[in-house]
Amino acid sequence: MTTHVPAYAAPAAHAPLERTTVPRRAVGEHDVLIEIKYAGICHSDIHQARDGWGEGVFPMVPGHEIAGVVAETGSGVTKFRVGDRVGVGCFVDSCRTCEHCLRGMEQYCERGATGTYNDHGKDGEPTYGGYSTHVVVDENYTLRIPEGIALDEAAPLLCAGITLYSPLVHWNAGPGKKVAIVGLGGLGHMGVKIAHALGAEVTVLSQSLKKQEDGLRLGADHFHATADPATFETLAGTFDLVVSTVSAPLDLSAYLSLVKTDGALVNVGAPEEPVSLNLFSLINGRRTLAGSMIGSIAETQEMLDFCAAHGLGAEIEVIPADRINEAYERVLASDVRYRFVIDTSTI
Repeated sequence: MTTHVPAYAAPAAHAPLERTTVPRRAVGEHDVLIEIKYAGICHSDIHQARDGWGEGVFPMVPGHEIAGVVAETGSGVTKFRVGDRVGVGCFVDSCRTCEHCLRGMEQYCERGATGTYNDHGKDGEPTYGGYSTHVVVDENYTLRIPEGIALDEAAPLLCAGITLYSPLVHWNAGPGKKVAIVGLGGLGHMGVKIAHALGAEVTVLSQSLKKQEDGLRLGADHFHATADPATFETLAGTFDLVVSTVSAPLDLSAYLSLVKTDGALVNVGAPEEPVSLNLFSLINGRRTLAGSMIGSIAETQEMLDFCAAHGLGAEIEVIPADRINEAYERVLASDVRYRFVIDTSTI
């Protein structure tokens, strides 16, 4: 039987979010019902609620950084029990039969993974995200949150954490490697923490030096202001890996100049506007320009276990649900250090 649960939704593109109720499907054989405790606010929530990446599905309940507790399990569930600490990330299903799904890379499902919100499930019904009190998710797309991480600090790991962990591991960040993180925000601060824990020499490239103290505290070895043209001269050819977390268009040629021969500039931030590139920035130095999108279920679990083992959680500001709209404006103004997390008991 479908039930309705309290939630905060955007009734239309650009409209303020407001309290409402949304349907949740009955708990199926392989489903878990999760009582959501905390939901992170990701910049992508704002992009999608405001049609920044294309036409959205409204009413829209954002939220794909979900941390909570299992409240009920289906008869066939084997991975979880009532009371387990669990999380849900950016997708809740995939085709399960394509090459990528069979290789354990569901985030790149050829038919498109089913988004936790702003999407439609295989039943044709809209998906609603974590700005709500409960959600029903297939056990195979549910993550176990280790005891070593507080639930509120764990929530942003389900997007921000895996978004940085995946490229850092894929491009072999570790001892002997010089890694630069562009932008010290919700994504970037986790990139600094994870790259440092992996053993890399970490540099933050931020527009100004106002967050320098934070960057060094979080694990950066160096901090430079990109507003200073001398930064690009001083650091030319320095880095094995540069990871850009910013959601605004960058001068890609300038940032590629910082990359060593055979190094890579990897984009995880997704600007709404197209970007241009002088291809000589790649040709000179055999550099790679790449992108990366979240991670698979297995890799996300690996990330959670890694963060627990290294004592890593997100830097958060917990807010009540009635401050979501205010939080959106503060995110756009870069006025958060470094992730808003909604206490869903206030919905």
